[in-house]
Amino acid sequence: MPARRALTLLTVPAVGVVASLVFACGNATGLPAASIDNVVDTVSLYALRGTDISLPSAYSLEGAQLVRTDQTTALDFAFDFDSLGEPALFPTGAIHLGVLSGLQRSATAFDAIKLAPTGNYVFDKPIALDTGTVLLVRSRPTTCLFGVTVSLYAKLRVLGVDSTARRLDFEILVDQNCGYRGLEPGLPKQ
Repeated sequence: MPARRALTLLTVPAVGVVASLVFACGNATGLPAASIDNVVDTVSLYALRGTDISLPSAYSLEGAQLVRTDQTTALDFAFDFDSLGEPALFPTGAIHLGVLSGLQRSATAFDAIKLAPTGNYVFDKPIALDTGTVLLVRSRPTTCLFGVTVSLYAKLRVLGVDSTARRLDFEILVDQNCGYRGLEPGLPKQ
């Protein structure tokens, strides 16, 4: 009887742990339930060259934040003018920071993009921009709180380029929920 009681005590907590894990995941994908709302933000970046170093020239999807390249190389893309003098976004591979993040031009309207694709990103070349250009972004790998390494995803639309000020204005929606690719405002479902 004592051996049977020990077995019962061991299995009851294990069932509780499994139930807690299933409840915490909150969806069929096995990911924790999304907890960060997707929102559209308006951002300005300044060219890597020909602007004051104290101005942000890059962007990181992790934390959805502007990046000053004199302070860190933790970024997913940077703004500059390409070899033809055209405004462009540069993923990490195009600025010799490792082939980690990627960009993809989209023919779909910004508001119509609901889910980020997992493939066809450009990792090592700049993508030329013009007003109205829509891009999808895949971040460099990031480790989530639950120990899995994934990329984050975003969509952006160019609002304008000021060649004199060497400034790019765009709107961006970043899904900061690890393992999710939803690109609609609000809590993502996938």
